[in-house]
Amino acid sequence: MGSAQVRIKKKRADIRLAFTTVLSSLVGLSFLAHPAIADEVIQTPTLFKPISEPAFSIMDFGLLIIWICAGIFFIVFGLLIYTIIRYRAKAGDESLEPAQIYGSEQLELAWTITPVLIVIVLGLITAGRIVALDKTTPPEGSLGIRVIGHQWWWELEYDGYDFITANELHIPVDQTAFLTLQSEDVIHSFWVPQLSGKTDLIPNRTNHLWMHPQETGLYVGQCAEYCGTQHAHMLLRVFVHTRADFERWAAEQQQAADQVASVDLGRTTFEQTACVNCHTVRGVTEIGQFGPDLTHLMSRTTIGAGAAANNRENLVAWITNPDHFKPGARMPAMKLNPQQIELVADYLTTLK
Repeated sequence: MGSAQVRIKKKRADIRLAFTTVLSSLVGLSFLAHPAIADEVIQTPTLFKPISEPAFSIMDFGLLIIWICAGIFFIVFGLLIYTIIRYRAKAGDESLEPAQIYGSEQLELAWTITPVLIVIVLGLITAGRIVALDKTTPPEGSLGIRVIGHQWWWELEYDGYDFITANELHIPVDQTAFLTLQSEDVIHSFWVPQLSGKTDLIPNRTNHLWMHPQETGLYVGQCAEYCGTQHAHMLLRVFVHTRADFERWAAEQQQAADQVASVDLGRTTFEQTACVNCHTVRGVTEIGQFGPDLTHLMSRTTIGAGAAANNRENLVAWITNPDHFKPGARMPAMKLNPQQIELVADYLTTLK
C-alpha cells in the first residue's frame, strides 16, 4: 500500500474520531439540559429543579456558561472538521503535504483577542452575579436561623423562637430565610441545591447564606465539603411550609418535652446515664452540650442526620451501637443492657 493511501486512511479515521467526539459531547449536553426527574418529592439533591432564589439565578448562570462553552466547542470543532476535510489527501496527490502558509497577523490577532474577550465577558457576568446574590445582613422581614456544623450533624437555632433543633430545617414559603453559618470543629459546607448555592462553615469564622423558596415541599441537601469519615452521612432535609403550618410547627417546638407517666423508668434511665451530658431534653434535663437537642426527637423523620429512618426499631439499634449506622460516630455505645435500651427507646418515642 502506497504512502498516499495510508495517509488517506489515517485522515478518514481522524474524521470519524472527530464526529464521534462531537456526538458524545452532544449526548452529554442533552442529559445536562433534560435530567430524568420524577414528579414525586425529590429525595436526592438536584440542581435542575430550583424553587427558590438564589437557586434560580445560579441555574440561569450555569446554563448561560454551558451555552457559551457549547458555542465555543461547536466553532472550534467545526473548524477542525472543515480543515480535516478541506485539506485531506486525495487519490492521485503527488505531494505528501498541502501547500504551507506561514504567518497571518489576522489569524493571530483573532485567536488572541477572542479568548481574552470571552474571559472578560464571563468574568464580568460572574462578578455581577456574585454581587447581586451576596448578602451579609438580613433583609427586612427575613427569618434568621443560626446553623452550626458538627461532625456529623447540623444544629439549628431560630432567631425569635426559644428552641434548638437538629438536622431538619423548617422554613416558611415566600419568606427569606437568612442563615448564619458557623462550625464547631472542621470545615463543613451547607448545600441544598434547589434552594441556594453552597456556602462553607469554617471554624472561627461566620458566613451567611439566604434562600427565598416559592414552593412548599421537602428538599434534600448535603454537607458539600469533606469533613471526616461520615461526611456522606451528614445529610440535611429542608421542609418548606405554608406560613400557618410553619407557625404551628414552631409553636410545637417551643413546648417542653412531654411527660408521659408510662415511660418514667425510661426517663429515669436516661437521666441517670451519660446521655444527659450530651443531649438536652427541655423540661427534663438541660445540661447536654455536645449532641442534638432531643426535646422533640420524634418530630424528625430521620436520626443520625439522615443515616436512618426515625422509628423505634432504629432507635434501639442506634442506642445499642451507633457505629452500626455511622462508623466512627462521636456518640459512644452506652453499654446499657437490653432492658435499659428498650426502656430508653420507649421514652424517646414519646418526645414528639
